[in-house]
Amino acid sequence: MGNSGSAVKVCTDHQGGINWLSLSPDGQRLLTGSEDGTARLWSTADSQCHGHFQGHESYITFCHLENEAAFTCSADHTIRKWDVVTGQCLAIYRGHTSIVNRILVAKDYLFSGSYDRTARCWSVDKEKQIQEFRGHRNCVLTLAHYSSRDVLEEEEEEEEEEEKVSRDLLVTGSTDCTVKVWWVSSGRCYQTLLGHTGAVLCLILDAPNRELFSGSTDYTIRTWNIVTGEQLKVFKEHQGSVICLELVNRHLYSGSADRTVKCWFVDTGERIQTYKAHKHSVSTLKYHAGILFTGSGDACARAFNSRSGVLQKIFRGHKFIINCIQIHNELLYTASHDGTLRIWDIRGICKRNKRLSRLFNNKVGCMPSVAVQGVLQ
Repeated sequence: MGNSGSAVKVCTDHQGGINWLSLSPDGQRLLTGSEDGTARLWSTADSQCHGHFQGHESYITFCHLENEAAFTCSADHTIRKWDVVTGQCLAIYRGHTSIVNRILVAKDYLFSGSYDRTARCWSVDKEKQIQEFRGHRNCVLTLAHYSSRDVLEEEEEEEEEEEKVSRDLLVTGSTDCTVKVWWVSSGRCYQTLLGHTGAVLCLILDAPNRELFSGSTDYTIRTWNIVTGEQLKVFKEHQGSVICLELVNRHLYSGSADRTVKCWFVDTGERIQTYKAHKHSVSTLKYHAGILFTGSGDACARAFNSRSGVLQKIFRGHKFIINCIQIHNELLYTASHDGTLRIWDIRGICKRNKRLSRLFNNKVGCMPSVAVQGVLQ
């Protein structure tokens, strides 16, 4: 059944639910965005709040943290950039006409997706809109970015003379059941990926392998060739909406409203593990050191051995859905709609899992396959 854990620290500064949690690339800070219309900056060294970003006129839907700047988007139709040292608002990006629900920072670009049916590209430094991507028939929910240099051969790039100025592409998923790929420089739609029969909730990009994975309310995950637009595989075993995805070493983890996570081997499409025990939808997941961590609508986080599927620990304490999790220095951070950020020590479970992995690697070569599951349990 797994051992229950208690938080080493509970941060209660927010006055509303936390919708997102972002970790800086250097691992020194965390950013939370809340229903109270503010964002807060936390140090991973002392778990203290070191910044309070105020200015949005409605709730914050999503946030993103770089080492020197923080970005937030809001139901007030704007995106803001903040100085992580002074807390000063450095820029306000205006142009969307409805809720901005997702942002993505890549290179010098800031991308945003909105309920106004558009995605937009902004210059991070100049506070200026560079491009608008118009063509979806409903809300833009999720974003991904890549460069054609990552996926196209030289001769294929020569065919795209029109886009020579910039080889950046934006991928958008929408409630109109489609995924679209756009040239950033022109705003032209390069591909429309058709096949889903429900809203596209999540995207994962594997540019080196030219693959895109999309999860949907139609209960499926689909794999696409991002150069040709061809649909490669359909993963159909979930019995509810696919809410979140994570790709690790050609293994795809999918969290669903059916209360399970499934692991798929991407190369064959085979479902190789199902992680159960959740009492509500799986809202977020994160793979770390052979452990699959999940957050759920049942207000609990859980840790599973990723190979065996065995539940190793339950983290109890939140009152409402866990919207996001992050992991740094063997600490698990969980952000919930109850307004709290909770911090959990996972050193013990990580050590235990390393021992199990060593045991597995030593035993698996000399054991019949039917016995492998028993080794890990």
